[in-house]
Amino acid sequence: MKSILVTGGAGFLGSHLCERLLNEGNEVICLDNYFTGQKSNVVHLMNHPYFEMVRHDVTTPFFVEVDEIYNLACPASPIHYQYNPIKTVKTSVMGAINMLGLAKRIKAKVLQASTSEVYGDPEQHPQKESYWGHVNPIGPRACYDEGKRCAETLFVNYHQQNDVRIKIIRIFNTYGPRMHPHDGRVVSNFIVQALQGEDITIYGDGMQTRSFQYVDDLVEGMIRLMATPDDFTGPVNIGNPGEFTMLELAQKIIQKTGSKSKIVHMPLPADDPMQRKPDISLAKKVLDWEPKIALDEGLDKTIAYFKTIVG
Repeated sequence: MKSILVTGGAGFLGSHLCERLLNEGNEVICLDNYFTGQKSNVVHLMNHPYFEMVRHDVTTPFFVEVDEIYNLACPASPIHYQYNPIKTVKTSVMGAINMLGLAKRIKAKVLQASTSEVYGDPEQHPQKESYWGHVNPIGPRACYDEGKRCAETLFVNYHQQNDVRIKIIRIFNTYGPRMHPHDGRVVSNFIVQALQGEDITIYGDGMQTRSFQYVDDLVEGMIRLMATPDDFTGPVNIGNPGEFTMLELAQKIIQKTGSKSKIVHMPLPADDPMQRKPDISLAKKVLDWEPKIALDEGLDKTIAYFKTIVG
């Protein structure tokens, strides 16, 4: 049995990871300050004998004895990370410093949940891990993009300078049950609007593309990366290379929900990437990983979840 700390463990991704780690026979300490995480995401785990929930903010140090750390703590949707941009930068940077300092002291292995946002509005398509990105450092998304880029730098520096065992995963658009209904992300937005019979809002002409992976595929990728030999640090892209336009996604969700919603177009937000698609060759080669759940199957599960929480 391993003892594992998951920061941001009551969030959408973190709660699925906690559940999977418990199912595999580990002891899990879930750390969350509930800024975007919700107790309801982990309430079904509360009675598990090897699950512990701690309310704590990663911008302040935390002391515990564990074997592994998954650092997921950070608001990840534009609505949430732009609400308090200074706090977002602090969470990414101070959170990374505190978790790396902890890993250094207790000799734990630590995984950083980075993001495809480090590539910005990419000039390379699809994006390989070797691509340095195209990010506006003073734009409205910079608090998240640059915070995550700085966190990657810190992870590599702690590895090189202090021999901390690190893993960096770059997560592409992920969806599934327990997404926050008002997080402003496209999948949750479209499903909630469709179920409530409201207009479905598409920004711009709807021709911008995204690649959507189901949460179970991501969790599998995270666990496989954590299990790799210490000399492999990443970064590694984990995402679904299937590419869809926003218009295609909206039409698919209308059809699946049987909604009477109409599609309306709104102005495109600043610095919104036009294309986002992972090159997952490295994940296939090193982790023997590729996504298994197609968009149709994943959307069916996600819509079923939202039907239980959206009136």
